Amino acid sequence: MITDAELIHHILVKDFKHFHDNEISTMADEKSDYIYGNHPLALTGDDWYERRSDIKPGLALPRMKLSFSVISKISHNLVEYIEKQQTYGDQEGIDALDLSLRFISEVVGDCILGQRVEIFTQKTHPAVKNAKQLSKQSFIFVIYMILVGLAPSLKKIKKFRFLSRSLEKFFIGQIRNAFKEKTGNGPIGNCNDFLSYLRQLQKKKGLREDEVLTHATTVLLDSYMSIPAVLAHCLLMLGRDSLRQHALRSEITKKLGEVIDIDVIAKMDYLDACIYETIRVFPPTSFMTKVCTKSTELTNKNGQILKIAVGTPVILPIHAVLNDGQYYENPTKFQPERFLQGKLQKFRETGLYLAFGDGPRACFGEHFALIQIKRALIEVIRSYEVSINPKTRSDNIFNPMTMLSQLNGGIWLNFKKQS
Repeated sequence: MITDAELIHHILVKDFKHFHDNEISTMADEKSDYIYGNHPLALTGDDWYERRSDIKPGLALPRMKLSFSVISKISHNLVEYIEKQQTYGDQEGIDALDLSLRFISEVVGDCILGQRVEIFTQKTHPAVKNAKQLSKQSFIFVIYMILVGLAPSLKKIKKFRFLSRSLEKFFIGQIRNAFKEKTGNGPIGNCNDFLSYLRQLQKKKGLREDEVLTHATTVLLDSYMSIPAVLAHCLLMLGRDSLRQHALRSEITKKLGEVIDIDVIAKMDYLDACIYETIRVFPPTSFMTKVCTKSTELTNKNGQILKIAVGTPVILPIHAVLNDGQYYENPTKFQPERFLQGKLQKFRETGLYLAFGDGPRACFGEHFALIQIKRALIEVIRSYEVSINPKTRSDNIFNPMTMLSQLNGGIWLNFKKQS
């Protein structure tokens, strides 16, 4: 386990060729789990680079601009849903994670699959129900990693299946249906959704249908696993801090009118700071594990040298670095101001902000994730005053039943309509 941020940065960036692959590549393969066996996280060597190169352009900022009007409409649906919930007079508050999952499910349906889905109008929806099961599945993975740590030979005997067969059947079925509908609807390129991009890629590179489905499933599952948690926890942090919530609302009021412009949103520094600070406190990935692909030596600040052999797993404790008092003053406090005036870039350059990873294998869906979170926050904060329901705990203790950084006991919020 590497506890020094400078060494972590060195491993992810400067010494990348020695730690090219993630340890997950040794735990899953196509036979045990076709989806995660082909996920960029698990792929190695040139296969990883080729898969990343295929997917990344479909999530780039120019394509997000084409989908922005759709995301804006879904953000309005989100606020209308909150308003309807308020009319019921429920004193238990609104489940922020359920709220965020509904929002992301509609975005996924429209921006990835090119399908209109009515998530907010239904009490329960299969997409939300199955997305909630993903976090429970992640806990099983943690158990597997512990067992592998105690008995490394287990990886050779039993590979891990990240998706249960029922979840795989649902998500693959969802994407396959959307793909079939799109294949029968006129010329390629009519839509701006991710699946349309994959159709273009399929024609250009001669991809098989199962490869297209795997590409789409990768993005869909990553969206469900990370974006809802960030949005829910950002609302939690703002609900706990009325002054900073007011500061964000003031920025929204001053910089945005009735017409929300994506280029203006990109220049909203305080909105950015609130999101990045939330991710610092509750990073979607609390740790990552690399595997040594080329023997090397690491030298710590005391001049001690550690020889790393090929195949050695190297644990990088992301949450620990992001919440370390020697790097971040008052690390348990929500202080978006720490990322203003270009400070975020300085943290990143020194390897201290690892929420999206670092180096060549950093998260390639960052733009796609952030634009959804920003648009939803803008609509909610300018429409409602958010406060914490008494059911929500006041500390930051994680839910022990998931490897994701989620508040234990859930996030329950109250919403008061703004004039």
